[in-house]
Amino acid sequence: MAGQRQGGAGQPSPPLLVKIVMAGESCVGKTSIVRRYTEPGSPPAGAPTSSYLATIGIDFKVKAVTFNDTRVKLQIWDTAGQERFHTLSTSYFRGAQGFVLVYDITNLDSFHSITGWMRDIHEKAGDEVDVILLGNKCDKESERVVPKQKGEKLAWEHGIPFFETSAKDNVNIEEAFSVLTKYILEKNSCLLHDLNVVDLNESKKRTCCAF
Repeated sequence: MAGQRQGGAGQPSPPLLVKIVMAGESCVGKTSIVRRYTEPGSPPAGAPTSSYLATIGIDFKVKAVTFNDTRVKLQIWDTAGQERFHTLSTSYFRGAQGFVLVYDITNLDSFHSITGWMRDIHEKAGDEVDVILLGNKCDKESERVVPKQKGEKLAWEHGIPFFETSAKDNVNIEEAFSVLTKYILEKNSCLLHDLNVVDLNESKKRTCCAF
């Protein structure tokens, strides 16, 4: 991958904007994972995250990272898992480059729902998007009902990376997002450049970049 390209007058180009969407059933820990990754100093659970979109079941956080000298701004959308928000949540799948699909290792129903979420991802975002599968709450080993091998097998069937994670103990959170970001940047030759404006209604112009 090439280093960060230079903009006009020798100035570095603005960071690439990558849209990542969290998906999975309610209460699997998606919000805690996002908070642990984007706000390392904040507790992963407890007080709700602040967002002007929280009332309609959607929230997002932004995290700036550098990958192989390329500056990237990850816009991570945290979707509601409740059935009443399902249509709204999946509408935000369009235009995403990556997905973090989460189930709870202490909740068998959340694991069984993964296939349906994968179907939604492919229908709304296409077959070429990058997806990682997370079996969350691995700190609750005594309450486990989904063996790690089942998660590994499901991920293998879909051809996607798999991690068991704990937002509470900060296990594999950074690693999971790093792998997803790496795959996205290696696959996509055209990504959005950040305009320092989040516009929920108007699409930004795509700018091609070589890696």
